[in-house]
Amino acid sequence: MSTSFVKSYWLLGCVVWCLSNVVAQTSSPLPRDFQELPDPTSDTLSDWSAVTPGLHSSFVTIDKRFSKSVAPAFAENKQQAIRGWRGERLSAQILLWTSAELKDLRITASAFKNEAGHMLPDSAIQARFVRYVMTDEFGPGCGYRKPQDFASSLVPDMLDDVSTYTVEGKTVRPIWVLVDIPSDASAGHYRGQITVQGPAVSKQGLQLDIEVIDQVLPPPTAWIYHLDQWQHPAAVARVSGTEVWSDAHFDALKTAMQPLADLGQKVITTTLNKDPWNVQTYDPYADMITWTKNIDGSWTYDYTVFDRWVQFMMDLGVKKMINCYSIVPWNNEIHYRDQRQNKLVNVAAKPGTAIFEELWTPFLKDFVKHLRTKGWLEITNIATDERSREEMDAAFAFLSKVCPELGVSYADNQKTYQRYPNSEDISISAGHPFATDDLESRKSRGLNTTFYICCSDGFPNQFTFSEPAESAYLAWYAEAAGFDGMLRWAFNSWVENPLQDSRFRTWPAGDTYIVYPHGRSSIRYERLLEGIQDYEKVQMVKQQLEQKGKREELKQLKDAIAKMNSVVRDREWNTNLNQAKDLLNDLSAKLVN
Repeated sequence: MSTSFVKSYWLLGCVVWCLSNVVAQTSSPLPRDFQELPDPTSDTLSDWSAVTPGLHSSFVTIDKRFSKSVAPAFAENKQQAIRGWRGERLSAQILLWTSAELKDLRITASAFKNEAGHMLPDSAIQARFVRYVMTDEFGPGCGYRKPQDFASSLVPDMLDDVSTYTVEGKTVRPIWVLVDIPSDASAGHYRGQITVQGPAVSKQGLQLDIEVIDQVLPPPTAWIYHLDQWQHPAAVARVSGTEVWSDAHFDALKTAMQPLADLGQKVITTTLNKDPWNVQTYDPYADMITWTKNIDGSWTYDYTVFDRWVQFMMDLGVKKMINCYSIVPWNNEIHYRDQRQNKLVNVAAKPGTAIFEELWTPFLKDFVKHLRTKGWLEITNIATDERSREEMDAAFAFLSKVCPELGVSYADNQKTYQRYPNSEDISISAGHPFATDDLESRKSRGLNTTFYICCSDGFPNQFTFSEPAESAYLAWYAEAAGFDGMLRWAFNSWVENPLQDSRFRTWPAGDTYIVYPHGRSSIRYERLLEGIQDYEKVQMVKQQLEQKGKREELKQLKDAIAKMNSVVRDREWNTNLNQAKDLLNDLSAKLVN
């Protein structure tokens, strides 16, 4: 950074100018309250004549999404049992339905007490009305989409934070129940009631039994599952109606990113120059580092935003890696402010060309110095995403020559890892073959290897139309296949109005985010968390079984896990998942009894 007051003042102006031209802004935040879109399917013709008047309620499986306009045809179930460890979050689902509108329904939870008289705190039980969003279908996967070319439907996904809700006539309304077992809770069987009531509805109670197993799940910061969900700060600025990188923006980011930290996220997503993905998202990525070519030909780099963003995520507990995108952006373009011309200059700089080396060499050398002063050098990787073999080879050769101190990270769909076996952090496409021996070799050398899913993967995935259990299956697949975790390209790259419509112009609906604005969760998020918790439990139970010499039980667990070493949908995948989950809890309970 220049010490000249004039240069600093001029540079500040350039930063503001650049950001105002890079990030799409709205004049007001996305409203918290909204109306769901009309149901576009023939479900609206469902026969409700057999549904008796009044409110109906029942526990239902968390593995199924229920169509909004289809009359349920099953007996009501008023009792449900769930179980988990201390420190674990559990989920249950209740379905409400009515043939006539019922206003201002409210969900409350009673005290939960075990056989010894111990109580769970009131804060341990939450109930959320699930909201319906528009979705489409997988179709060909990736590629430009016209809404009229794909079947659309409403699906329940967003967990709203409203205290009351009016259920329309001839519709259903799911309720998602969250149970956060305190890490210091006493083991045992707890019982309580979830109550539904309203001005025109008598109280209906549903009994929930919670078994607390005498095992403790560590906090997310201690989890070993390597989760890498790419963050998108600029999208938060738009939906919150705040100026990008302002204090108000960072306040909104706290609400948006805390749920990611609660998943045990390990990686901070940063950008080195202009939008690395060539605006594939609704909101362009805002610059985090401002490049300026001075009048004398020297370069100045402003890391103010980069530093604040990285420190912000570290303060949330995300601090294992900083992945920086990208010296190989999708259009091979970078931009900088030219002081002599007093304008923003855009340059095509493909790896292996002279201009590429001319522009990237001074930056990377300066970047290394800056990272060293911050104490972040050893956890920082230069990251790339699905680039060609020619581009990757040229970029890696350049990095090795100019800044060997920096690690590399990349999403790989062409076995690049076999040519560069010492890469610090790689993610292999779930749809591409890989060598198990390579994974084992990398693990033995302390290198990180994950898999990733994207618009080309029909199963398992986290589209809004995906089956809920697929989100939990992901971590079990990682364990079965020998990966350290998973990468997902977008945690919060929200579409224009994600509260109503999850469809996007180029990918299956929901591909760009798994949480909703204003800190609201989703069925997909909760099931993903469930799977990651299972992964952590598996590691602990395997170790305990080995220490106690319980070979037969260990074999049972490994055999159950092995059934999920597949990214091909078959008839038994959900059954296999639930059986493995039950076995894991059974074994963990026996180990402490």
